[in-house]
Amino acid sequence: MRRRLLWSLLAACVLSLLAWWGVQRWLGPRVAAYRVQQQALLQDVVATGRVITPSRVNVASEITGTVLRRLVERGDHVRPGQLLLRLRNDQADAQLAQARAALAQLLQQTRPQALAALRSADSALALARADARRARGQAASGALSQQALEQAEQAEQAAAQQQHAATAAWQAARPGGALQRQLEAAVRSAQAVSARSDIRSEVAGEVLTRNVEVGDTVTPGQVLFTLARAGDTEVSLPVDEQNLRNLALGQSAQCLTDAFPGRGFAARLVFIAPAVDPSSGTIELRLRVPAPPGWLRQDMTTSCDVVTARKAHALVVPDDALRARDGDTAQVLVLQRGKALARSVRLGLRGLVATEVVQGLRAGDVVIDDRSIRAGQRVRAALQGLPAIAPDAGASVAAQ
Repeated sequence: MRRRLLWSLLAACVLSLLAWWGVQRWLGPRVAAYRVQQQALLQDVVATGRVITPSRVNVASEITGTVLRRLVERGDHVRPGQLLLRLRNDQADAQLAQARAALAQLLQQTRPQALAALRSADSALALARADARRARGQAASGALSQQALEQAEQAEQAAAQQQHAATAAWQAARPGGALQRQLEAAVRSAQAVSARSDIRSEVAGEVLTRNVEVGDTVTPGQVLFTLARAGDTEVSLPVDEQNLRNLALGQSAQCLTDAFPGRGFAARLVFIAPAVDPSSGTIELRLRVPAPPGWLRQDMTTSCDVVTARKAHALVVPDDALRARDGDTAQVLVLQRGKALARSVRLGLRGLVATEVVQGLRAGDVVIDDRSIRAGQRVRAALQGLPAIAPDAGASVAAQ
């Protein structure tokens, strides 16, 4: 009797287990699922680039010379005309001194002498003319011989020639005359040659590199310094060409550097290259940094998120729940009356972890995130929380 009771209890337990197993099998497996709901969604292009300036300037020497002084270091900020380097050039300095001495001689000696000579020639000519007039009168009255008259006229002609020569000499030596212009041009030419010994900056900017030391001999065309021209700081950003349709000038961006990962800075898209690089399949973007932080350096590696679109209320589905994705369409499995039913949807904004559905779903629908489940299969939902896609975090379009 007791044994029969034990067998009855065991049979009842087995039957209960079989019944429970049957119910569970009929209900289907428990799978991860998400309830579709509206929330804010950002779409942005993420890529890694480098900090650059609009242009760089190579500073070189025009002459051969030995470095006498170097006045700037890397990182120094320079202004237009600032002296960067001085070369020893004794020949040019001597030519300049010679030209200046010749000009000084004109001003202090040659010009006063020419003026004195002109005044003396004027006086001599006036005297000779007076003597010739008297001689003509005396010769007409017979008081003077013909020979004496000829001598007086020859003296007048000689005085006139001397006065003409003195006038020409004064015209050349006078202020603003040909001789002064010639000597001043010689001084300017010598100054230009000598000025080549002083290597100056033509632009405002920052010294990025220097390739010379005191005592080095430099040659024409040799790059001595590289300057980053002062101006807006930019980020050069190569992105995959598949993102081109989402990009537009004026879009905002947030950037982080590898050197200071906890410090970000804002930028704005100002340039999209007109051509795609065929070797890499990327297109270059330029982001302008309106207020670059003081720690930002040239050629820093930086990762930037360019915001291409945003919606405050988007019907969002995690990307893991999308199947058979093809352009703007996809399929999802929707839990309906205990079964996974296939449904076609049309997509909108796309993120790295979630995508907007613009057609095919309604808020409150439950979509299944389990690739092993087939359409028509009975399942039970284990609801999961949606991935974090708040506006400050951003849902991103990956750009390799």
